[in-house]
Amino acid sequence: MLAAAASLLAPTGLYGSHPGPYAVAHRGGAGLAAENTLAAFERSAALGVTYLETDVRTTADGVPLAFHDRALDRVTDLRGPVAAHPWAHVRRARVLGTEPVVALEDLLGSFAQACFMIDVKEARSVAPTIAAIRRTGTAGRVCVAGGWDTWLAAIRRECGPALTTALGWRALTALIGCARTGSRPPGAIATAPFAHVAWRLGAMGIMSAPRVATRLVSMAHDLGVRVITWTVDDAPSIHRLLHDGVDGVITDRPDVLREVLVGRGMWVPRR
Repeated sequence: MLAAAASLLAPTGLYGSHPGPYAVAHRGGAGLAAENTLAAFERSAALGVTYLETDVRTTADGVPLAFHDRALDRVTDLRGPVAAHPWAHVRRARVLGTEPVVALEDLLGSFAQACFMIDVKEARSVAPTIAAIRRTGTAGRVCVAGGWDTWLAAIRRECGPALTTALGWRALTALIGCARTGSRPPGAIATAPFAHVAWRLGAMGIMSAPRVATRLVSMAHDLGVRVITWTVDDAPSIHRLLHDGVDGVITDRPDVLREVLVGRGMWVPRR
């Protein structure tokens, strides 16, 4: 049991080898170009940002996409759920009128020096995500997050020990609850080496609340779990999080985050 837990906290892939702080481009760098498009990922990569976050939704015919929303309406010129359209239709859509939607497999294959943080948005995307990671041979450069613990366990099992995961929703909710109340978290929640924790969830402050943030970082570190905060775009908040000891920041503005890290002498490009 202890050996199994240790293996979850120390995957063998490249993803977790960075000393931190992790600088992660949210949806590829949504403040630099249309979200989850190659244009956004390319602009972030040009800044030297090598940790790229994306989401997965899956088409009617089983093609996993780098796409956030359940429906296409908000950011493309198509209408309706992603799951209602075949890839042949979706690939003709344009994000914000200019950029094509990207298939996950194409994204993983396009940035050989990058690591990817993949937020699995739905159960039907678990198997296609596994297939894309296996076909591209990128398990060692991937951290899968954002799903139920059972989804993440299935992806780890199929992709092997090189794959990294973050805490699933159940474990993450327990950790946040302990940080808010000041109660001691059970060691059993340390099921992954990373916890991706929101700045805010609606009206509820999490990492935006200094006392909660300080407690959460301390609790997570005691469990051997590194804390990555999303989504933070302004320099003063990034400075405060780094002062509080977070291990990384997910941002729509990787240019701002890079400037903060350089200024603090904390910019460590992954080699």
